[in-house]
Amino acid sequence: MSTPHVLAGRRGQFAATALVAATLLNGVLFGGGPFSAVASSHREAPLIANDPAVDNTDLYAFVSPDHQDTVTIVANFSPFQEPNGGPNFFPWATDAQYDVNIDNDGDARPDLTFRWTFETDDRRKNKTFLYNDGQVTSLDDENLLFRQKYKLEVIDMRNNKAKLVYNGKVAPSNTGAASMPDYKALRDQAITHLQGGAKVYAGPAEDAFFADLRVFDLLYGGNLSEVGQDTLRGYNVNTLAIQLPKQLLALNGKADKNPNIGIWSTTQRRSIKLEPGKQKAEGNFVQVSRLGNPLVNEVVAPAGLKDAFNGLEPKDDANVKELVDRVTDPELPKLIEAIYKIPAPKGPRNDLSEIFLTGVTKKVGAEVLDVDLNSQLNNQDVDEKKFRASEMLRLNMGVPVTAQPNRLGVIGGDLQGFPNGRRLGDDVIDIAVQAVEGAAASGKIVDALATGDKVDQNDVAFEGAFPYVALPRNGAVNASGNASDVQVAPVGISSALDKMAMPTAVATAVLFGAGFWLWRKRQSQIRKYGSHSAQ
Repeated sequence: MSTPHVLAGRRGQFAATALVAATLLNGVLFGGGPFSAVASSHREAPLIANDPAVDNTDLYAFVSPDHQDTVTIVANFSPFQEPNGGPNFFPWATDAQYDVNIDNDGDARPDLTFRWTFETDDRRKNKTFLYNDGQVTSLDDENLLFRQKYKLEVIDMRNNKAKLVYNGKVAPSNTGAASMPDYKALRDQAITHLQGGAKVYAGPAEDAFFADLRVFDLLYGGNLSEVGQDTLRGYNVNTLAIQLPKQLLALNGKADKNPNIGIWSTTQRRSIKLEPGKQKAEGNFVQVSRLGNPLVNEVVAPAGLKDAFNGLEPKDDANVKELVDRVTDPELPKLIEAIYKIPAPKGPRNDLSEIFLTGVTKKVGAEVLDVDLNSQLNNQDVDEKKFRASEMLRLNMGVPVTAQPNRLGVIGGDLQGFPNGRRLGDDVIDIAVQAVEGAAASGKIVDALATGDKVDQNDVAFEGAFPYVALPRNGAVNASGNASDVQVAPVGISSALDKMAMPTAVATAVLFGAGFWLWRKRQSQIRKYGSHSAQ
């Protein structure tokens, strides 16, 4: 496979933080209304398995089905949360950064980074061990003794920063029906509405990933006898979800000309300073987890590269020959051939290179997949000389939402599904098995493996509105059928009346900054951005 040459340096463009501020506040400034994605990565590497609070589990990115001028990104962390894991349950780390990164020009560097940091308000002190000491009916209820809040910033390629949310309220752990009789009301209160149509959520959710994890027992028992069990059933995860206008994410703010973006999530822990008799987290932040496409670190990277991959930046992927070789000459088809006697496709696997490293495009030279789908190379304004092969989840924001989604995504004829982004209902286990067996290149499903792991959908319905993930479970994982779980039918979009109002002084400052950018949009930096507080 030929890959466009990579040149040093970054292209110049106007500050992305200005684009963020102006886009999110567009409705206010001009009086317009609001704008009416195997355990995928659960415990996939030795070091991160010991630090679950910052372990990326899954990343989803899709055009919002009910607001198709926006994209929703869902990043999950902290795997295998047994709902009854009190008294401390599953807080967000307060000495960490949780990032969602966007690359819209294909140089494998983030053009926008959305960064969450968390603080804890623990009111229990020496008084009680309880998470709450009575019924909790709102996020401000005095009975809620353990609370967290977050700050959300957006950072552009030049490290310009704009604060989007401060004092954002985190939805609490679902301690049970007696303590939280209407958890959905609490979850809805934790959704922050930004001016311009953006929405943000931080809190627990039911784990959207569905699969039979007995794949590790000689690929489902060596004879496909160990299938049909949703091993993730009943577990929760910590979820960050954000819904953003397409033009905010697109190169040069032009989603019609440049619809293709790359997305990956990372977490950074602050390093520890050791002194005699004590240790303190006060050093630099170090990347400890990373996730783009599902299953990459799980089944593509060998054990010896897993920890290194979690600390690797996409811009450096192409330099790691051992990693690239695992894509072009993967291990999984050889295991399938050895166990199930299904011949492995011949290499080099340029089809997998397109899926994982470049995005699906005719411009990489191999033309294995005869379609221009989701590579940044397909953006009209991109500088092809600066494109760099790298692993990330890529999404073409211009593909229309599918009325009847196919769980097999692209190989099932549904171009809106994985590997073009990832929807909550995409069956990535079955898709990945078929892809490594050559289905994407041949256009034909491998019949011998067509039934996959026989877990074809999540056991509870996803919601029809942001943040789309299901409410966190509160029944024990080891209880038959999780009979006490809360299950919710799809609900509508929150009313515009729920939108958060900005303080007048802050709004004035932001409007001035946004207006100045619109007047001088090629100026290198806007000095004043506004903040948004979740009150």
